[in-house]
Amino acid sequence: MSRFLFVVPPLTGHINPAVGVAAALAGRGHRVAWVCADAGLVRRLAGEGAEVFACAGAVEGGRPPELRGPEALRFLWEWYLLPLAEAMAPGVRAAVEEFRPDVVVADQQAFAGALVAERMGVVWATSATTSAEFTDPLAGLPRVREWLDGRLAELRAAIGDPAGTADPRFSPHLVLAYSARELAGAAAGDVRWVGPSIAARPSLSGFPWEWLDAGRATVLVTLGTANTDVGGRFLDVCRAALRERADRMQGVIVDPGGLLGGPGDDKDVLVVPSVPQIALLEGVDAVVCHAGHNTVCEALWHGVPLVVAPVRDDQPVVAGQVADAGAGVRVRFGRVTARRLGAALDTVLDEPAYRVAAGRIRTAFRAAGGAPAAADHLDALAREL
Repeated sequence: MSRFLFVVPPLTGHINPAVGVAAALAGRGHRVAWVCADAGLVRRLAGEGAEVFACAGAVEGGRPPELRGPEALRFLWEWYLLPLAEAMAPGVRAAVEEFRPDVVVADQQAFAGALVAERMGVVWATSATTSAEFTDPLAGLPRVREWLDGRLAELRAAIGDPAGTADPRFSPHLVLAYSARELAGAAAGDVRWVGPSIAARPSLSGFPWEWLDAGRATVLVTLGTANTDVGGRFLDVCRAALRERADRMQGVIVDPGGLLGGPGDDKDVLVVPSVPQIALLEGVDAVVCHAGHNTVCEALWHGVPLVVAPVRDDQPVVAGQVADAGAGVRVRFGRVTARRLGAALDTVLDEPAYRVAAGRIRTAFRAAGGAPAAADHLDALAREL
């Protein structure tokens, strides 16, 4: 039996992929624990019996919704990722001392996991919940890259091993990526493409399955959990486009922030605060989303083509991957009209090439192995110690 300590930020999209991997390891008799600033969130996603070590990590304030591009990226690092690492570090150190893991599995954006493990002489693996970092997103931004390298060096001096050299985003021991080359393309370094980690989710009662009309195409519209502050106009555009096509489409719009006036439905568009996404994707014909990595991969896991409208962070990179693979159409989040959005929906639903491309990625994802394949790699890493 080996011990694996998962270090994750308090973000649903970063915890969910690790949940399946942790469950696969536990199913083989290994002991698994977590470090997260939100123990309750981990237990909701991984199960009430999850062993979670507490740490700090609440970052005050939110990101101004108008920020885009390099400004949004800098804000993400300066006001969230770097302070989060510094806040988490003492709790990660305490967890490593108490749990004594054989391997630390550090989320790619939970730098404290990598740097503390390096400082304490523990082997660590990277859990990459987005493939955007493998495409060198800063290639055209040399000043941003220089600034970022300097800030990472300062962070290493504060919480890591000053003599260390590894980039905390890329473990020299093992990098797990929850995608496949067929979508993400080639990557520098030794990356293990394991495909999406699709695990059972907590049941969500109350979804009105009887509302769905089997005689019309079903379109799921979602902006994930991190864009509730900026999505009102876009969701309204989607609702208008769907209503214009009500003779052949029905829409399910996820609106956790109540931007459309709260839950409601008519015979054509259902507006709800949350959905059982994995179960719903079994019968969905198209997905409209923000190009969040998890949402994109979950849709393509089911062979569903997409309309992607990236907002910020890694989303433009992921949207480019979808378009380049032929599995969807990209639109402009801030400027798309109901006419343009509707045309994009018509394209992915009516032109077979998009569903064929989505099916090709579905096949690649399932062949990659998912959570059991990730567990195989971690198991092998632990045996090498």
